[in-house]
Amino acid sequence: MFRFWPRRGPTAPTVAADGSVLPGSLPSDALTRGQRVMERCNLLARHSEEADRLTRPYGTPSLRAAQNDVAAWMRSAGMETRQDAIGNLIGSYPGRHSGPPLLLGSHLDTVRDAGRFDGMLGVLVAIAVVEHLHQRNERLPFPVEVVAFADEEGLRFHTAYLGSRFLIGALDSTVLALRDEAGVTLQEAVEVFGGNASALLFPDSVSYSFAGYVECHLEQGPVLEHLQLPVGVVSAIAGQSRIAVAFSGQAGHAGTVPMDLRRDPLGAAAEFVLAVEEAARECEGAVATVGQIAAEPGASNVIPGRVPLTLDVRHQDDVQRHELCRHLETEARAIAGRRAIDLGWRIVEDQPAVACDPALTALLADAVAATGCPVHQLPSGAGHDAVTLSAIAPVAMLFVRCVRGISHHPDESVSLEDTAVAIDALDRFMAGLAQKQMAGPDLQAGGCAEDARAGPE
Repeated sequence: MFRFWPRRGPTAPTVAADGSVLPGSLPSDALTRGQRVMERCNLLARHSEEADRLTRPYGTPSLRAAQNDVAAWMRSAGMETRQDAIGNLIGSYPGRHSGPPLLLGSHLDTVRDAGRFDGMLGVLVAIAVVEHLHQRNERLPFPVEVVAFADEEGLRFHTAYLGSRFLIGALDSTVLALRDEAGVTLQEAVEVFGGNASALLFPDSVSYSFAGYVECHLEQGPVLEHLQLPVGVVSAIAGQSRIAVAFSGQAGHAGTVPMDLRRDPLGAAAEFVLAVEEAARECEGAVATVGQIAAEPGASNVIPGRVPLTLDVRHQDDVQRHELCRHLETEARAIAGRRAIDLGWRIVEDQPAVACDPALTALLADAVAATGCPVHQLPSGAGHDAVTLSAIAPVAMLFVRCVRGISHHPDESVSLEDTAVAIDALDRFMAGLAQKQMAGPDLQAGGCAEDARAGPE
């Protein structure tokens, strides 16, 4: 396991009473570097498949244009660039010693009608950190690579983490048969994008290893803003249960069936929705959402006969998440029983929680403390490429405050000062890790694999 000693800089930002960072308290170049990141986020937002909104799916001309910009910025930061077989863009910055690199980055694809910071912020902050090393002609004891994943959101082929799953050799070759809305297969899209579909079919033909992964990302929620903190350290990425629920009764005429003779599933569903809200509030750290609900057949003068709904339950502790799901199923069955309603309960997805690496997380926390900002650890309720990469290497994440908690929306925003704090914290993180590695050339951590798979260089 790593042990760390964070670099203590001569200056540290001051956080005002309202949670804003006072610009004069940041390191002298932090705002300049933060401004460059913000400008680059704005430049990348020009590359879209839709003229009136930001939509950048995998394998599209707009993604290629964004990659071209990012590749140029990587090269100006002293990195050599390459594209792997699925189209991930990777910039390499040599260290004083060879060996598995530390991986930084995030993704460049977006959801439909997206904001300009989700994914892009993490890529550009990572470039800023490497650029800072290059400008000082500084090499760390280990190599550093910045990855801009080609697909995390899954907008085009409706399967997330294509880029990071390929990087670790976790793609099943059957994904090549997936089709987009136009009928184009993933295999065809890979080839058009300049990738190598055969490498996806035979991932063992090449190998790629890395020692750890650190991702900067906007929070996508309101917690840091509520706490008036510019950044936060991620403790874990929450596990997720998705459940298809259906209450079935008896449809009938709205005017002729007496109230005491009805088997109306909508009332049962309404009671269940409130039970979900109450149970999640009582389970600390849990969130639960009924995101879709329908009354079938859906006529104003017909008593519903069936009400399907979706249930999404998340928690960073899988035991508590499963207990909450069992409790909610018991509640649903009790509600259905009291109302003479049939219940359908089907688990659609069960994704385990991912704990961030304790050693890397401790280093990030020390680095944030060294900037002068209070340290707060929080779970991520959203998924990230770190989920995939954690299967073979230690991961850590730094969150940046998200204005009003809005994400996956054009109003998504972060402040210049908070971005500057994030860059400063990651500078200190890298320095602390380098100080530890002065004792030896190998950047290794518990759980790091030797044979992670990726595309040809």
